[in-house]
Amino acid sequence: MTSPRGARETRPVALFVLGLGRSGTSALTRVLSLSGAALPAGLLGATVENARGYWEPRAAIHLNHSILRRRGSSGYDLSLRMPPERAFDEHERAAWVEKIRKYLTGLPTAPVVVIKEPKTTVLCEMWFEAARLAGFDPVAVIAVRHPAEVIASLDKRASRQNYVRASPALTSAGWLKNTLLAERDTRGFPRAFVDYANLLENWRREVKRVATTLEIDLHSPDERAIDDFLESDLRHHRRSGPVPEPFGTDWIGTVYAAMSAAARDEPWDALELDRVFESYQASEEGFRTAFDGYRRYRNMNRFLHPSLVKLGLGALALAHRRRGTWA
Repeated sequence: MTSPRGARETRPVALFVLGLGRSGTSALTRVLSLSGAALPAGLLGATVENARGYWEPRAAIHLNHSILRRRGSSGYDLSLRMPPERAFDEHERAAWVEKIRKYLTGLPTAPVVVIKEPKTTVLCEMWFEAARLAGFDPVAVIAVRHPAEVIASLDKRASRQNYVRASPALTSAGWLKNTLLAERDTRGFPRAFVDYANLLENWRREVKRVATTLEIDLHSPDERAIDDFLESDLRHHRRSGPVPEPFGTDWIGTVYAAMSAAARDEPWDALELDRVFESYQASEEGFRTAFDGYRRYRNMNRFLHPSLVKLGLGALALAHRRRGTWA
């Protein structure tokens, strides 16, 4: 595979693979690494859940977990943006960016280094800033997959490992959040969109698309290694047609249609994604506040055994001498 014309020859490139887990991010990262992008050291190894490996650095997992935990958040948080009371001040944010920068300075010396850790998607602004400070040009590849396939994949993993099974609505919200943020927070940066189905169908075409779009040199010295890695049984779930809409809206379908078009290099409307982003954020903030209040009342209610309620009501009636409305 030839280098794209105008390939970068000055600063090294930090190529971030973004998207929700089970969207093909692991397969995409491995194909990019077998096409010449260097991987960091200290990776998360293969497991029963992902027998071909995750290809994500353990240090990045720890960094992202620490940042989110410090903000009172996690990888399962569905908030699009942190509430003001949980946002970092300028000093603390700079301290975390510096920790990321220090990690990035220890990456392999190579023209292109590929970095994938799903939680980076919601923290990519900090990672991109740190990459620039570390001497890299940050670019992104955004993984795209049919939401129903992501739902099925997560459900199968949970059932096989006896995990708590996420509802389709919860997975849909996670897919929506990560997809919206991956697109929105990479505007202004070189980026490419890759559909998981397209990668499995013709990885050579997709790697060439990424290389051309990002103006980086990607070529595989051993194409057979990629062919062997992308075996036909890698895609366990196949869905097509209408996407699930668990929220009574057009959000999932609108976002997936735009991302699919982007992955085919067809026109798509960023304003439509802005509309969904704003609608989701307004609804999410309202429901989050409501459910936070609900949890507080629910926890209080656990101490109110029916017998205690009966005694309390009787005491109130006696205090009012069972007169008037208390008769």
